[in-house]
Amino acid sequence: MTRPSSSKPPVSPKTRGPKKIRMEPSIILDAAQTVFAEEGMAGASVRAIARRAGCDPALLYYHFENKEQIFTALLERKFKVLVPRLQSVAQSRASTRQKLDQIIEALAEYVKDDAGFRAVVRGQIVQGAESVTPHLVDPLRQVHEALSDVFAQGLASGELRADLQAPIVAFLFAGTYLEIQDLVPALSPHMPHLPDQPMLPLAERMWLDLFWRGIANPEPPSRRPRS
Repeated sequence: MTRPSSSKPPVSPKTRGPKKIRMEPSIILDAAQTVFAEEGMAGASVRAIARRAGCDPALLYYHFENKEQIFTALLERKFKVLVPRLQSVAQSRASTRQKLDQIIEALAEYVKDDAGFRAVVRGQIVQGAESVTPHLVDPLRQVHEALSDVFAQGLASGELRADLQAPIVAFLFAGTYLEIQDLVPALSPHMPHLPDQPMLPLAERMWLDLFWRGIANPEPPSRRPRS
């Protein structure tokens, strides 16, 4: 009589831990940008970013070592498109005034709607955070160099006043533009006697016209009397 086999069928191994979920770095960066804007660099945490992204913090550590590296990746994502565009404007054959219009268009597209993130970047610059500043300075330096090139070309062509210094004008141009983006929307609702129309586009246009009048050569080469 044949005895029944005492061997048992193999038991499939149990899967340990939760099932891994694929998370694209871009989703993490989108969540991080929101958290940084709401909480600031100091108040943000990897857990808060993971919660906003809808994933486990361990998944963030798979892509990034810490929140500083996430912040650096955000900077790279934003500036890797903006900087080449500004450099292209600087290399174009347009007039200096036309180039300024194109620069405003580029800045508006990439930094205009990120008030919270702009505040975080500004805070890191002012505070001089050692872990972030080196990564922050390089793209800002490239932006400044592109703007300086535009103004240097305007000086060389005689379109701008000869007493100007291109690097200083570039600082004033970019800094004032960013201040307008933050101050006009915040303060205009509380100011009486302002025009009943969207204030930011109006302020941008008036500021650029005033800025141009301040730096433009009142007697450009094409209008100078011949000797």
